[in-house]
Amino acid sequence: MRDLKNYKVGAPAPVTLKGSFVTLEPYDRQAHLSGLWQALGGAEGINTLLKYFPNDDYGSAEELGAWLENARINSSFVTLVARENATGAIVGMASYMRPDPKNGVVEVGSVAHGLAMKRSPMSTELHYLMAKHVFDDLDYRRYEWKCHNENEASKVTALRYGFTFEGVFRQHVISRGANRDTAWFSMIDTEWPIIKAAFEAWLAPENFDAEDRQKRRLEDIRAEIADGAAA
Repeated sequence: MRDLKNYKVGAPAPVTLKGSFVTLEPYDRQAHLSGLWQALGGAEGINTLLKYFPNDDYGSAEELGAWLENARINSSFVTLVARENATGAIVGMASYMRPDPKNGVVEVGSVAHGLAMKRSPMSTELHYLMAKHVFDDLDYRRYEWKCHNENEASKVTALRYGFTFEGVFRQHVISRGANRDTAWFSMIDTEWPIIKAAFEAWLAPENFDAEDRQKRRLEDIRAEIADGAAA
């Protein structure tokens, strides 16, 4: 059991995280807002993409920017914008939310993968980079993922990345004028070495064919590593 008498960590701060497929940059309104608005579908598609966000619909890039600024100031969000390495295009975002440095806990949320990220290594690498920063750089103990309980895609994704389902908080909040039950997931520091090794094996160039299709599933790689560690 880890001795926590002298445990002390700081809150997440804006940081640049560079991977093979994608680079995460601290959100800057002037540098990112227009590209982010377009990456998330613009006026024609953003509200469909973000239908499980608790916010009202966005009518313009300026409204999205106002929400991001408010989240930074009033809710301590650290929003990172994803930029595709191959093209330099902005492709999505995610945020560190609800930091609790006293207990070494932080949540990843406000996740929005634009169409260019869908079913690409970029989305998986984004979450590998964010989790790696939390555990390896910040020395946090717990990393959380929460989503609307009706958001089946988000729940499947959390499990794929190695988060553990912990239950549903019933009538957790009111979202968009309706009840929201919230599904909770987490990964913890003792699980991270296996989760990290699986991410890195999945992201390795040899795991992709000439069309960038995976050869082995992330879940299968993680299970094999876990079985080997237990043997």
